[in-house]
Amino acid sequence: MVAVLVAAQEPLIRVDVEMVNLLCSVRNKKGAFIKDLTKEQFHVYEDGKKQEIRYFARETELPLTIGLLVDVSKSQENLIEVEKRAAAQFFEKMLREKDMAFLISFGAEAELLQDFTGSPRLLKQGLEDLRLSVPVGGLHPSPVPGTKMRGTILYDAVYLAVTEKLRGEVGRKVVVVITDGVDTGSRVKLEEAIEKAHRSDVIIYSIYYSDPRYWGGSDSDLKKMAEETGGRVFRVDRKHTLHNIFEEIQEEMRSQYAIAYSPSNQEKDGSFRKIEVKTDNRDHRVMARKGYYASKQ
Repeated sequence: MVAVLVAAQEPLIRVDVEMVNLLCSVRNKKGAFIKDLTKEQFHVYEDGKKQEIRYFARETELPLTIGLLVDVSKSQENLIEVEKRAAAQFFEKMLREKDMAFLISFGAEAELLQDFTGSPRLLKQGLEDLRLSVPVGGLHPSPVPGTKMRGTILYDAVYLAVTEKLRGEVGRKVVVVITDGVDTGSRVKLEEAIEKAHRSDVIIYSIYYSDPRYWGGSDSDLKKMAEETGGRVFRVDRKHTLHNIFEEIQEEMRSQYAIAYSPSNQEKDGSFRKIEVKTDNRDHRVMARKGYYASKQ
């Protein structure tokens, strides 16, 4: 929860009122995005109580910061080249003026391959550095201080991206993670990673990409991370290539509504406040984060 005024065609402006900021997208029964709704057609509820929408923007052009997290554990070895090509095209099409992105690979350890940049060229160079990351002969240092681990550190990577890279950023903040959903070495739990995403106002898009020659992967944790934070989970298969999925994510992020409200409950007691966003049309499906923590950052 931050003090922000959202205005179309304008940068973020600091004000003195504590606001809760939401980004949401709306789909119809057929799955198509609804892009022409008005402020009056939205209804926001916090812990079941209706809230007054103070600021609203349609098809927002607020600055976008994207963190791409790529699983480079052994089970992903044969998928890395496809990921390089598709992600490079995604950055080329997605990034606009004032947008930024960074790239992290994770397996037995996490590595920042490209720090914040608005350059698709630099991001493509970073993607070329994607390399297999597997444990060799015992325990490896965890990127989270004070612990050792082995295996795939999916939750640690998400935790680090939202706390170390995105927490202090303004505007729209998104993590896109490509993985088969296996975590065998993280220090932090799934719930901790989701909590930090909530506290940092980060939306997570999960892409389940699994090599059929390996087993054990699942998209259940990926679905939880995405849906709790207002994103979605995608599955790469014969009908939905990684390139197709990146295009869907791009369309969704360019079809968002920005909503801000001053909560009727201004107590900063650290509790989790549940949020529900609806429209006047019962057939609409609204994608938005499920809540926030009512405490100072």
